[in-house]
Amino acid sequence: MTPAKHQQNWLPGIFNDFFGNEWIAKTNSAAPAINIVETEKAYEVEVAAPGITKDDFEITVDKDNHLVITVERKQEEDEKSKKGRYLRREFSYSQFQQTLILPDNVDTDAIEACQNNGVLTVKIPKKSAPAVSEKKKIAVK
Repeated sequence: MTPAKHQQNWLPGIFNDFFGNEWIAKTNSAAPAINIVETEKAYEVEVAAPGITKDDFEITVDKDNHLVITVERKQEEDEKSKKGRYLRREFSYSQFQQTLILPDNVDTDAIEACQNNGVLTVKIPKKSAPAVSEKKKIAVK
């Protein structure tokens, strides 16, 4: 028995302990990467989704004002011999769901989503800020 085989993950543990990275969530390697960008007028959520079609996505805003992005992909590929007997048959199913809490300053009725070159982009426009009026003097009675 070699102790090195039992302790192959010691190096990441040392770095996590030393730098205090416990705030970084451990993610599933099958989950797509997500970027969130804020501009003056909107938030943009980008989801890496190579090979996933727009029909595989479901994007909703729930009653708690959460943006929920769900990806569900079912794929069936099969190779048959000339006599019709399966030599190999593979089923593939993957599911991913990401929930984002929306801030109060967004217009949920104007959210748009598009997919291009393997990236899903969800544009979440901000509500226009109320007009700030000039200083108003209040008379004391």
